[in-house]
Amino acid sequence: MEDIIRLSAKINSFKYPDGTAALSSIALKVKKGEFAGILGANGSGKTTLLKIMDGLIKSFDGSVCLDGENIAKLSPRQIYKKVGLVFQNPDEQLFAPTLFEDIAFGPLNMGFNAEEVNNKVLDALHQVELSGLEHKSNHNLSFGQKKRACIAGLLAMGHEILLLDEPTAGLDPMGEYKMMRLLTKLNKENNVTILMATHSVDLVPLFLDKLYILSKGRIARGGTPEEVFTAPDDMADVRLRLPQIAELIYRLKHEDNLRFGKIPLTIGEARQEILQMRNSECRLRNEK
Repeated sequence: MEDIIRLSAKINSFKYPDGTAALSSIALKVKKGEFAGILGANGSGKTTLLKIMDGLIKSFDGSVCLDGENIAKLSPRQIYKKVGLVFQNPDEQLFAPTLFEDIAFGPLNMGFNAEEVNNKVLDALHQVELSGLEHKSNHNLSFGQKKRACIAGLLAMGHEILLLDEPTAGLDPMGEYKMMRLLTKLNKENNVTILMATHSVDLVPLFLDKLYILSKGRIARGGTPEEVFTAPDDMADVRLRLPQIAELIYRLKHEDNLRFGKIPLTIGEARQEILQMRNSECRLRNEK
């Protein structure tokens, strides 16, 4: 990961047309090659924030910069050559009869010739593990396949930054894992910068480099998952909880007085902590 800021937002305030305050005091930066997340309960403003950062919402007090340039001064074409938003519901984004036609729409409108479009579509399908389905009707795709198809549509246009609104919503546990594995592969191997909105606290520590907690339209805290996840009461204040394994170890440490050195966020980290605690107790017994 490089210390180059690809996308940043400073939003002083944004109100919905009826006057309801939606966002305020937002400061957020996404570095090149980063896999970052916005974690928040339903209604916290995650989708609105992503739409502002994608240039879909313009009537707000503040600024969003793409590669150092204010997107208010950029044309839609200049914005969408680099960054794109994948909606939570893929049916809002897919419209063509077949998968190929859907993904080809963007490159065609960018002026690429037929051969270039064909190559870009097939390459994008390969990246999202949908090769061989290019002539399949969008209506016959599974929900998870539709979500990956939306990602492919952005990759085919050469997007280097993906904004994802709840990419795992509506998927079963295996589907969630496959989606996160795919996004991690795009991030690590293809150097795609990703910012995803989610309310799934158990997925966050496994995959994300940086995390922002959004509560009532404000950034409550930001940092690495280890820095952000603290105590259950702190998380409850923003209508979230700790990852399940962290919740368990926290209770064992603070209510049952077990000597854990830190609060792990994943099963792997918890296993290491338990083994270290067991080894320490064995050494103490042997010294007696």
